[in-house]
Amino acid sequence: MRTTVAIDDGLLKTAKQHAEAEQVTLGRLIETALRLYLARPEDRPRFGPPLPVFRGGGSLATGVDLTSNAALYESMYAEEDARTRAQLGAGGVAR
Repeated sequence: MRTTVAIDDGLLKTAKQHAEAEQVTLGRLIETALRLYLARPEDRPRFGPPLPVFRGGGSLATGVDLTSNAALYESMYAEEDARTRAQLGAGGVAR
């Protein structure tokens, strides 16, 4: 089927270069790209590393305000901050 679409000049130039490198027609390249894009999400190729997903098994730390960056930081780094303060001592200089 023939149709007319408006495509950014730079994108069209790049697509033509890819089609030539792959030794396929521009139409075939666009068709393949559309098929991949319109595929169900689970059928699409993944880009980048998979993201880790936490499935539970634990619970939130009690008393941590999830709406406060400062509270989250304090909860995550309290032990490390205490060690650093102990190393620096009262004078603020590492022992």
